[in-house]
Amino acid sequence: MDAHILALETSSNLCELTLLSRTPAGISLVGLSHEGSGDHAERLLPMAEQLLEQAGLDRQALSAIAFGQGPGGFTGLRVACGVAQGMAFALGLPVLPVSSLLAAAASGSPVENTAYVVAQDARMQEVYAAVYSWSAQTAWTVQQSPVLLDAAQLTDWIARLQAEGVIARHQQILVVGDALQQFPDLTSAVRAHDWQVGPAWRATSASVARLALHDLDQGKGIAPDMAMPLYVREKVAYTISEREQGLGGNPAALDQPWQIEAMQPGHVSAVLDIERRVESHPWTAGNVTDALGNTAYCCRIIHKQGQVQGYAIWLQAPDMIELLLIGVAPEQRRQGLARQLLDDGLQWARQCAVERLVLEVRASNAAAIGLYEKYGFKPDGVRKNYYPFKEGVREDAVLMSLSLADKAEA
Repeated sequence: MDAHILALETSSNLCELTLLSRTPAGISLVGLSHEGSGDHAERLLPMAEQLLEQAGLDRQALSAIAFGQGPGGFTGLRVACGVAQGMAFALGLPVLPVSSLLAAAASGSPVENTAYVVAQDARMQEVYAAVYSWSAQTAWTVQQSPVLLDAAQLTDWIARLQAEGVIARHQQILVVGDALQQFPDLTSAVRAHDWQVGPAWRATSASVARLALHDLDQGKGIAPDMAMPLYVREKVAYTISEREQGLGGNPAALDQPWQIEAMQPGHVSAVLDIERRVESHPWTAGNVTDALGNTAYCCRIIHKQGQVQGYAIWLQAPDMIELLLIGVAPEQRRQGLARQLLDDGLQWARQCAVERLVLEVRASNAAAIGLYEKYGFKPDGVRKNYYPFKEGVREDAVLMSLSLADKAEA
């Protein structure tokens, strides 16, 4: 299917645009760039017009607008997001946000069984870091979402991810990114762990465009008003006094507790990203936003350092509360996130003074059924041929419930 994607990347001091076109003749990319972060806002639209003119395309031929959503420079990220939203609104197009760290990892030729640790200079002696892997079957997978670290913490952070199994033992570790240039000591520290040192890759609009094409084919485009930059820095600057005390980076990235809070419209794209990764028939953006707009629903997310890693959506009925949706990012499983979301829902149920919680789960999902049974849910019956499976085949749903009285006694 023909596709034309305009991709913006302004997470650094470079302002870049790429027009990716897929036609029966193949995939072609044309791009423009300008150095100077102070005038990204003035440059983007004229550069976009110039690209379309060079390609002989009208704006109406575009299929989607993509942008590097960060992490990166605050001003550049806001500009790229705002311009992408404005163009998409005007043309009635979806927006495709792409992690700038993932775009950096995707700058080269990917190799399987490799953990790509991206470390980008965040200034103030800090780095943005994330971990990704690639396979021919699933393309890119997020193993660790972006965090902010003191540059000196990077190797300890990688070692901890490896010890916790986030990075598998069989995976080679390849550290890439421009932090290797900015902090020369990192190279020797990485090699001291027998990890590989890779190129100083950074996000480009071309890599954003290629990743966006995959997302477009997967139906991951979102409404313009759902797009937002990805920020991971909690403080823009430390005071002189704080610096003298050695404060820098974000030590909480290693030990910060998980936090649960109400889902907001800005969380929807992250929720949908996880939902598509864990469900064969995921909810749509419309499903989630409809629930957000209805007071009968309780929509919650669990996050660390602002990065959404799980979610739950509950529906209140007169005498019970139903768990409609729950999901945890695959790389964060077996850390108790699902139980924390269940505890949070239980607290809401008690506030609503209902008698029981109910849910339904695929009969084949033994792991989920086991979790619910350990939590106190009991099977009530089976709903035959309820879930779509594949090729016209349908799957049974197991109905389960939890009595709040029984839970209190337990």
